[in-house]
Amino acid sequence: MASTLPIPVTVALFAVGVAAVTDVWKFKVYNLLTMPLLLSGLLYHGITGGWQGFGGSVLGCLCGFAILVSFYVLGGMGAGDVKLMAALGAWLGPLPTICLFIVSGLAAGVYALALILCYGQVGETWNNLRVIYYRLAILGRYLGSEDRLETEVNAVDRRRRVIPFAAMMGLGLLALLAWHWLQQPQ
Repeated sequence: MASTLPIPVTVALFAVGVAAVTDVWKFKVYNLLTMPLLLSGLLYHGITGGWQGFGGSVLGCLCGFAILVSFYVLGGMGAGDVKLMAALGAWLGPLPTICLFIVSGLAAGVYALALILCYGQVGETWNNLRVIYYRLAILGRYLGSEDRLETEVNAVDRRRRVIPFAAMMGLGLLALLAWHWLQQPQ
């Protein structure tokens, strides 16, 4: 008899699949997905696990938010990615959310490296890294992240420059599930 995925993992897979499609297609992760996902995760764990389940869900949500909010502030990603990670955290809990971030970050890094090498953007990437460094160094008035990201998303060559992080979360979740499945005794 084949084992089925737990409800939180099934919901997370479906949601990240939808988000990946909209992110690749329009570079957008919609609140229409993330907000109900977050609230339903809190509600589900509150009902099935009581206060302890609800608390774990809140911690997962806060963990997902905390991991990505600094990247948003620095202009490295959109708010939809942050909300999606928070919502996935509400469904998956803190530790799986941290693992999801690590694997998604690795997938995004490989994707970014491929873009840099394929389109010869080493110099531009170096300049962008310097800008991030200066933003970190002064942490002040130059943190206009949404303006710069919006410009990049609307650029004609955006497919060469912008990483759809929701798609990377999808790849990360699939990789984590495959790894978990491979660790199971046969």
